[in-house]
Amino acid sequence: MNEAALIHRATAALQNLGLKVLALKPPRGADARHVDGWLRIGKGKENTDYLVEAKRAVTPGTLGAIVAQLRYLAAGGDRPALLMTDYLTPPVAEKLRAHGQQFADAAGNAYLEAPGLLVYVIGRKPQERAARKAGQAFTINGLKILFALICDPALAQAPQRAIAAAAGVALGAVPGVLADLQAAGHLLVADKNRKLNATKRLLDEWAVAYARRLRPKTLHAIYNTPNLNGWKNWQFAPGPVLWGGEPAAHLLVRHLKPGVLTLYAAKLPPRLIVEERLVRAGQLLPPNFVEVRKPFWGKTLHAEALPETVPPALVYADLLATGDGRCIETAQMVYDRYLARLLPAA
Repeated sequence: MNEAALIHRATAALQNLGLKVLALKPPRGADARHVDGWLRIGKGKENTDYLVEAKRAVTPGTLGAIVAQLRYLAAGGDRPALLMTDYLTPPVAEKLRAHGQQFADAAGNAYLEAPGLLVYVIGRKPQERAARKAGQAFTINGLKILFALICDPALAQAPQRAIAAAAGVALGAVPGVLADLQAAGHLLVADKNRKLNATKRLLDEWAVAYARRLRPKTLHAIYNTPNLNGWKNWQFAPGPVLWGGEPAAHLLVRHLKPGVLTLYAAKLPPRLIVEERLVRAGQLLPPNFVEVRKPFWGKTLHAEALPETVPPALVYADLLATGDGRCIETAQMVYDRYLARLLPAA
């Protein structure tokens, strides 16, 4: 089910709710925003124009990245953004409403709030779920390669062996991923020269796919510690151990007080475990804890960041993956300060 088919099914579901839905032509100058559609939705004499973004399989992990992308799209225009998807579970639908994000799915769940219109329907079950085969660019290896290119767009011009080394993947994985990126318009190729079509939209698409496929595989262990608030004084050598997520965001933009401490390390130093009294957490997690995630990139990856943090693009994606409003706000600050120059919004 492609974006057009998904929008068609979600539109039909809105019409079944008694709403009028009319497809519109893109307004002048709208092409730069790369949205999936434009709709006029209403009931009676009241109508509201929406820009539409179609996303499949919205989950708690991908919700933050999707909300951030839709906020960016809406900020550049004079109309609200509408998420259209295949199916939203009640918890995800409720969280979207809490973020003020309007939505409609193919099962008939919807949240619309506009002058003269308030619709909130959740709990409807899908009749069928369409399976979709992901392109190579968004497989595990593809996400690693794309992450390396996002961190260092100039890497696109390098030999494939250098790309593989930076991404931490086998050389044989690179040609198919590059071809898929080219077919999707994310990689521009002319006279054997490659250039990444580096945009915020590409960053957000990677963040959504990362949260869905790669991020769950990076989690290694979760610990409790009595010294959570003293994390700035923890002693370890940058390189083998790096701050990610909320503590990395605090170091980068000095805005967020960490509630969950994220560390990226192949293995925690025994001295750190002893000094900070880290104890493996049980099944019932406390509100605040330490999570250890495995690095998934190569040793030669170049990225602009502090020596004690993971690359800003990963900090951005991990913040969005929490779905927390504070983290989404902080992710935008990380983007503005560290990523906007390399991955512009337009």
